[in-house]
Amino acid sequence: MMARMSDVVQSVLAGIDGVRGWQEALYKDLHQHPELPHQEHRTAAKVADRLRTSGCEVHEGMGGTGVVGILRNGDGPRILLRADMDALPVREATGLAYASTHVTDEGTPVMHACGHDMHVTALLGATDLLAASRQQWSGTLISLFQPAEEVGDGAQGMVDDGLREVLGGVDVAMAQHVLPLPAGQIGTCPGPFLSAADSMRITVHGRGSHGSMPQASVDPVVLAAMIVIRLQTVVAREVAPAETAVLTVGSVQAGSRSNVIPDHATLLLNVRTYDEQVRMHVLEAIERIVRAECAASGSPKDPEFELYDRYSLTDNDEATTALVAAAFADHFGERAVRIPKHSASEDFSDLPNAFGAPYTYWGIGGIDPDAYRVAEAAGRIAQDIPTNHSAVFAPVIQPTLDTGTSALVVAALAHLGRG
Repeated sequence: MMARMSDVVQSVLAGIDGVRGWQEALYKDLHQHPELPHQEHRTAAKVADRLRTSGCEVHEGMGGTGVVGILRNGDGPRILLRADMDALPVREATGLAYASTHVTDEGTPVMHACGHDMHVTALLGATDLLAASRQQWSGTLISLFQPAEEVGDGAQGMVDDGLREVLGGVDVAMAQHVLPLPAGQIGTCPGPFLSAADSMRITVHGRGSHGSMPQASVDPVVLAAMIVIRLQTVVAREVAPAETAVLTVGSVQAGSRSNVIPDHATLLLNVRTYDEQVRMHVLEAIERIVRAECAASGSPKDPEFELYDRYSLTDNDEATTALVAAAFADHFGERAVRIPKHSASEDFSDLPNAFGAPYTYWGIGGIDPDAYRVAEAAGRIAQDIPTNHSAVFAPVIQPTLDTGTSALVVAALAHLGRG
């Protein structure tokens, strides 16, 4: 079976030289014209045009700007491959000839600082290669281009907009992300891979007063400070050492003058976990601590809690991941590795979860291999290798693009029926 599979993969990927030219040009174009979440109109139009060129049945405007291309090719499993399309409000500082200089009408700089332009281009190339080789496989290929991953609601938006009715069903779903690893490397991780994430806005109330009369106040600044200190004990003392959790207080805002004690303070928190029970315990502990500190300070009103930007756990199906990892090892050799779980978060899993389908999500390297080796030898990976969301994050086009395109083809063919 693996020998036959290898022959099929090589046959389909024999056409990669023919797509590389337009892929590289499209990648540079997308990089120069990034679009923020829910605003991916230009990107979506280019995606739809390319899918039609490949012979796909195309559905546009799903969840706002989402695009789905479907290749129906006889009996067999229904395989969903997903790429995200949105960019970030970051001013690019890469110095590339094709760097983004785009600024929105509101004055916000925009950059593909997370590699979604690479994801889009790779999936379009893989779709084209599979469309041109239908005699090699059977089943249904679904190429899904999702908006608004960066704000965590794009996948669910497509589901809510009738994705299940359009597709009918999905047997397995797969996706990938470019990471700060050596370009050409591809890494899988069974089980929990990307953390669940919850952002929380907390408003605590005090009683305002003049700074010269603190006895007349309930100071929300001191209250917020005590909450921040006490929250540090949640992970340290309430989460088992074998579990993983991150609790970050990213913002504390209160008052506007040095001699005025304000009447409220707002805290912004972010929680990352890999287990649903741990997730719920941490969120409950936060509320418990905040309410207790408010009571201890004599707060005149109950605190207010708002959860937003919530991401589900990306929990790779063991069997699906094992099948894909074996196919990667067969095709990529030693470049196929196992990588540890990451504390970043994704909303991809909302798609397969809506269909009750197993899924796997892997990483591909995007850093110049020589630069990575130099940084690794010097023990300076954290200092010298830019990470996703950095203003200087810029995957090298090759071999990143060929690797991402090939990985999607290999993973799809590991599931699709033989032609």
